[in-house]
Amino acid sequence: MSKKILIYCGSSKGHNPVYAEQVVKLAQALHAHGCQVIFGAGSVGLMGVLADEFLRLGGHAIGVIPQFMEPWEVKHKGLPELHVTDTMHTRKALMADMADGVIAMPGGFGTLDELFEILTWKQLDLHEMPVSVFNINGYFDHQLKQIQHMVDEGFLKQPNMDALQVESDPDKLADWIMAYQPEKMEKKWIYVG
Repeated sequence: MSKKILIYCGSSKGHNPVYAEQVVKLAQALHAHGCQVIFGAGSVGLMGVLADEFLRLGGHAIGVIPQFMEPWEVKHKGLPELHVTDTMHTRKALMADMADGVIAMPGGFGTLDELFEILTWKQLDLHEMPVSVFNINGYFDHQLKQIQHMVDEGFLKQPNMDALQVESDPDKLADWIMAYQPEKMEKKWIYVG
């Protein structure tokens, strides 16, 4: 049975073409493993790059979009499976419910919101999925320093930071997510001391 990988990514391509180039390579690596991808259903930015390449390869891409975004005409027209939700909250919950693993790629506020929410759910032991960032061009370096600062200052425990996989190589990231064995967080999120 193929794994469904939830991809959080931007509706922009960014200024540097390396982002789109690496997203294409990740799409190829995930497709080579027989994965399906779940994403925000967009046809623009890195979302569009991901979907276009995955579909070009004959892969199954699942889009999830909230109803209010449909009139913006950013919805990808070529998706074999599309879900329309009533709110952003139900969109995020549905995407997570369908997924076997999560990868955050470069993006903006929405991408970071989704990443930190899914990490919080993992911290609370609400799921056992692998969660990773595809650190193209060092994009997440500043966020990772902030997370380490949270650990250093006693607001986060090290096992919570360790639950986030960081990878800049698309093939290694795909291999890691396929080989992942779930670990229980065992209430390590509670900070005592």
